[in-house]
Amino acid sequence: MRDLDDTDEFDVPSSGSVGDDAITAQLFRSAFAPATASKNVTRRWREMTPEQAQDAWRSLFSWVKWLVATYQLTTSVVPDCWWRHPEIVAELYALHRAELASFTPDDPGFGPLAFHERLPHAVERLRMHTRTAGCVGLQVHREPATRMLANDDPAFLEWCKAAHQLVPEF
Repeated sequence: MRDLDDTDEFDVPSSGSVGDDAITAQLFRSAFAPATASKNVTRRWREMTPEQAQDAWRSLFSWVKWLVATYQLTTSVVPDCWWRHPEIVAELYALHRAELASFTPDDPGFGPLAFHERLPHAVERLRMHTRTAGCVGLQVHREPATRMLANDDPAFLEWCKAAHQLVPEF
């Protein structure tokens, strides 16, 4: 079996013009080329390795610093302790990834517009999360209370055994 690195040579029959063989070979090379690892990968925070998390935090912090300065966001939107609130981090990370995705080489120019159309909604959600966190009015960080749902409730276990979707009868 050939290695993916051995895709430089192809015997591709062609019935077209002289350049068809070269174009077809190039297409095959790109199809069999190993995927390049992108640094622009969106990940779930809960599934990141420590190294991935460190890179994500560094990138996110730099981006949040830019966002706050560029759009003149107050502490009522992004508190100084934003990084200690998972709901605020999740919103900022989603916004960060959306802004990055809006500037791709193949975008005809609508990506940045879409980002700016979404920005006011994200700012309102950030304002709500910040208000709920309660850190701004106190001018100090308030540790969020963690709520863990019990999964051993007998009623829940019984509920899991049944189907809860309406199935049309045929």
